[in-house]
Amino acid sequence: MSLAGRSLELFFIDGKPDGMLTAEVFNWTGHVLRIPRTLIKKGLDRSETNQTGVYVLLGQTEDGPLAYVGEAEDMRTRLRQHVSGKDWWDTAVLITTTGDMLHKAHVKYLESRLVEIARSVGNTPQENASTPPRSSLSEAAVANMESFLDTLNMVLPAIRVDMFLEKARPAKPAATEPTQQHTTFQMQTPKHGVKASAELVNGELIVKSGSIGRKDFAKNSNATYEKLHADLITNGTLAVENNNTVFTKDYAFSSPSAASAVLNGRSSNGRQDWREKQSGLKYVEWEAAQILEDTLQ
Repeated sequence: MSLAGRSLELFFIDGKPDGMLTAEVFNWTGHVLRIPRTLIKKGLDRSETNQTGVYVLLGQTEDGPLAYVGEAEDMRTRLRQHVSGKDWWDTAVLITTTGDMLHKAHVKYLESRLVEIARSVGNTPQENASTPPRSSLSEAAVANMESFLDTLNMVLPAIRVDMFLEKARPAKPAATEPTQQHTTFQMQTPKHGVKASAELVNGELIVKSGSIGRKDFAKNSNATYEKLHADLITNGTLAVENNNTVFTKDYAFSSPSAASAVLNGRSSNGRQDWREKQSGLKYVEWEAAQILEDTLQ
């Protein structure tokens, strides 16, 4: 089944990519406001901060990234409290609706579900001591909130809030169900015992469960991929076995190089390292062949 496209509108309030911004989706009642802490006074002057909603605080401590998910009937008052009560955060993300249509039970449900999702993903530690209980909602209201969350989980990664983005992929469906044919790639680095397979699905390279990677990340290599490598070990996606790591589940990467870097424990050109299983072509050669084939048709 093909995915329906959605139109996301980002408005950079100050004309700066790292400043305040709003995010909205056509035909979605939700409204997202991102406020850097350096602009918190100006941000709290905006009318949506006085609404009932859910908020996410994001920042860094000496131990790494940290987040806090909360809810309030008056987020302006609550955030003022967090300015004096929490010194580690540097960005606030406020989630409300046009027309202030959320009530206390709605936001308590959303708060609980967001904490639950973030704990399941395991990318970012939370200051929340535990998962708040879900509020009691009607069956129809629960369905509405889950639909709201589906769109929200598309919006947040677009504004670089990826703590709710699940990159692990479920196991393949039962053999009785029809399956799509996907291109399979393989990679081996015998020196470090690396042996992996992956499938290209909807623009993501999904490294398969059981793929073997390098345990230690090379010094002075790519810091972004080194952090991702460490995070995947921490959240259990990678299990350490002797001098290697093993993927415990299928995991989606946004690029061939990101996947090969995590597996090889160093910066790596995935377009050169991955090979298409049937032809043996390097990824870059396979890609060029696909473009040529489309051109000739």
